[in-house]
Amino acid sequence: MRVVVDLNRCQGYAQCAFLAPEVFELHGEEALMYAPAVPEEQRERVLRAVAACPVQAILAGERAGDGER
Repeated sequence: MRVVVDLNRCQGYAQCAFLAPEVFELHGEEALMYAPAVPEEQRERVLRAVAACPVQAILAGERAGDGER
């Protein structure tokens, strides 16, 4: 699965980093770093992070352009 974060939309709430720390990491107060290729064992955590993002800045799977559903 792949993820894409709209860094212009991201407000640094860090819900993603809390729910999937192996994929998302907040540097400083606002700089989000993430791994676009999500390991299969992190899939559920990332999907929870997508759902928890208050500004809907994270796209995953097909919406991120990898052809998965």
